[in-house]
Amino acid sequence: MSWLVLALADSESAESMSDIVVENIKEMTILCRELLNSDSSTSPPILPFQALTNIINGGYGITGELQDQAIECLREANTCFPSSPQLSFMLGECLARRFSNAFSIVDCEEAMAILDRVMTSSSDLPEDVRSDIQQKSLAAIADSSYTRYYMSGKPEYLEEAISHIRTYLSSIPLDHPRRPRFSQKLTDLTESRVRGYAIQLGSHKRPNTFDFSTLSSLTASLTKPNSSSMSHKQWGRHNQALCAIALTAQISVDEDAIKYCRLLVASLRHGPSSSPGHDLAHLAFITLGTVLHRAFLSTNKVEYLDESIATLRDGLKMPRPACHQQSLTSVLASSLSARLLHLRRKSDLDEVMRLYTTMVNDPDTCWRESTQLLLCYGWADTAHSFGHPSVMTAYERALSLMEDSLYHAPTLETQHFRLVSIDDKCRKLPSDYASFLAFTLQLEKAIETLERGRALLWSEMRGFRTSADQLATVDLPLAKEFVAINSKLERVTTSMVPYEVTETQVTYPESIDPFSHLVVTEQRLLEERDELISRIRALPDFGSFLKPPSFDALRSAALRGPVIMINHCRRGSDILILLHDLPPSLITTTGDFYNRAIELSDRLVKTRKGHCLESKQYQRTLRSVLGSLYELVGKPVIEEFRKLKIPEQSRVWWCPVSVFCHLPLHAMGPIPSDDGVKRYFSDLYISSYTPTLSALIESHKPGGQSSGMPSIVLVAQPGSLLHANPEICSIQQLNTTVTSLISKDAMPSSVVEGLKHHRFSHFVCHGNLEPGKPFDASFQLYGGERLTLLDIVRSRLPTAEFAFLSACHTAELTEDSIDDEVLHLTAAMQYCGFRSVVGTMWAVVDESGQHLVEDFYKAILSSDEPGVPYHERSARALRDAVKNLRKGGASLERWVNYVHYGA
Repeated sequence: MSWLVLALADSESAESMSDIVVENIKEMTILCRELLNSDSSTSPPILPFQALTNIINGGYGITGELQDQAIECLREANTCFPSSPQLSFMLGECLARRFSNAFSIVDCEEAMAILDRVMTSSSDLPEDVRSDIQQKSLAAIADSSYTRYYMSGKPEYLEEAISHIRTYLSSIPLDHPRRPRFSQKLTDLTESRVRGYAIQLGSHKRPNTFDFSTLSSLTASLTKPNSSSMSHKQWGRHNQALCAIALTAQISVDEDAIKYCRLLVASLRHGPSSSPGHDLAHLAFITLGTVLHRAFLSTNKVEYLDESIATLRDGLKMPRPACHQQSLTSVLASSLSARLLHLRRKSDLDEVMRLYTTMVNDPDTCWRESTQLLLCYGWADTAHSFGHPSVMTAYERALSLMEDSLYHAPTLETQHFRLVSIDDKCRKLPSDYASFLAFTLQLEKAIETLERGRALLWSEMRGFRTSADQLATVDLPLAKEFVAINSKLERVTTSMVPYEVTETQVTYPESIDPFSHLVVTEQRLLEERDELISRIRALPDFGSFLKPPSFDALRSAALRGPVIMINHCRRGSDILILLHDLPPSLITTTGDFYNRAIELSDRLVKTRKGHCLESKQYQRTLRSVLGSLYELVGKPVIEEFRKLKIPEQSRVWWCPVSVFCHLPLHAMGPIPSDDGVKRYFSDLYISSYTPTLSALIESHKPGGQSSGMPSIVLVAQPGSLLHANPEICSIQQLNTTVTSLISKDAMPSSVVEGLKHHRFSHFVCHGNLEPGKPFDASFQLYGGERLTLLDIVRSRLPTAEFAFLSACHTAELTEDSIDDEVLHLTAAMQYCGFRSVVGTMWAVVDESGQHLVEDFYKAILSSDEPGVPYHERSARALRDAVKNLRKGGASLERWVNYVHYGA
């Protein structure tokens, strides 16, 4: 019987897949199973099973039922001969091959477990056989780990894949035939790490090697009889052509490509389901559907969309592995959405909603996180546009995916890069959702959503510093575990990327590099932390532990005055006023609000880049922007305040999003008046800012502040600052204890130590921004040393109350960072412990510093507000000092520049 199996295997030498070949493979499987059941089967029938495995895993690309039957036969063989490493290897290799076709994570995990066992259980085999099996096992493990990463996008899988491939490459000689393929895989993975984590790598694009001049000959070959019967070489050429067409379709589509895809689909539509042509058919359906959709976008001819949808529906009717179903369904949903927007048919809406919910909720699908987020965006966007009842479910799912995206990068820097790399429309999901909620008058939920969707990095870091005091009264050991794991995670998250990659360093002799270790460590710690949080939430009264804060919790941010939240959204912008003891108030905006706000921000930033701050051009632009901003925001807010009976001179807080993070809301005006006196918003209300409501709540919490006069640490680098010395002298002459760290005494370590032991801090130095690198924003210290935003984030300052940052750009966002993350030095000071902070929105004209700080500290250190903590006097003191600057004739940009954050 064994010889018959081998004879059938030898007959599989034809170039093309045919029904005869399929029948032969079926017969081989039956014969192998009969061998296992025969009385003569006392030793493992290695040769016939090896022949079957070679055919299944060979160049025919066998999938589907034939592959499943062979795997079940191999399972039976392993049951009969459990100690045979050869049979175990065959099963593991076939499972790995099926995983590469069908993307079943169960197959992957089983294959890798079996192959791992083979690596350690083949010691009894002859040396040449053992070496061959171990090497092939390493190759299969490396291949599966590579596919698993590209299927899921999980960072730990990326690092495992890199490790496995490095291990395999180190086990084979330089001239091994598989080395080029696995070296390319390692390069792919390393480049994927670069894209995902912003590790530096010389950029280069892989060229498209397909020669489009051969497309006409490929098209002609499809018009011949029996064109569905293809050789392996023909199959490869068509596969390459489809991939090239899919890439170029992103730029342009021509009729020749459409004609070729149509003919290929027609040729392969009825091919055998276990052939490689069957996989090629799915790729042809997907590519044709895609290029037809692109053709519609280029021509606006709905006929292309109709054909795209019909083609993709036909493709879904074919037997298919999960990976093809996902791609077909995704492209179909995209084409249906386009037709829905064009023709607004209810039948298209029903179908596209069904497809989105199926794709997102099907547990058997294996979308990458970035793809899942795009799918959820498509679902939410379509449901919002057409009033579908699933809209809130879609938005909630998308928000959860945005939050989860942070956990797939180990450090703050790489997390920020991942947020930047998210599709822009997906980053706007929280604003879109809040807009929907405001439109439906679910204002409390809208405020919860705005809080949940912004400053994700600060929120994550605050979570690592969550107090465990209350938990300790219930379960002290659990509280200690929680604090310890948070401390470890904070150290990992605030660490630097261990190295940079250059193009000549895409392969490594080591299987685990420092960055891999960092990723794996962080993922392990996060899993341990999630398990601890589950245990904590199981305790009485701890069910909401570390869940997003409810509206009832968030409204405490308005305890000392209203908080104005501006939601800047293309679907409809809103101004929400959070009050402590009343329901939220909604101010609807005009239809041009969204575009006008963008124009104001762009104009101000562009003029500041192109002209000196003291120039007439910038003064003119700033004056115009402040006037327009009053009409857009200030006027309706003041009118609403008066309706709510909020008295003038009250404290108010701004919590803006998007472009409003660049606009000086506190200085809007001038406000028209009957007496002709120029008044700005700050004359009527004492404005402060906050990155989030949670940050403001933290600032309001009572600390261990002493009731005595606060001591001040003065950090100064007078150097090139021409007017710094008078400001330094003014601080040193204050009627309180002042510790001076000036020039060479101001080094990063000494400054951080000084911040720990003083309630007040005052900086007089240069502030620097690094485009695209918000965590490198810094204070310039002695000898070129810098105190960076990341250094500040790492600090814990238990006695901190107030900081005055008399340096350039301390409340300015870094270019190419995300507005809603509010990553600037002022926010960092607030995060690390300071209750109140004064910062600057742009560069400082230092000659104004002395007079401003003299008036400021005179007001803050006076006894005019008994019972009010010194740091809580800082907002009024700044407002009054700025008014004095204005009276003294200071130019507009000088007094507008200063902003107050926190309590």
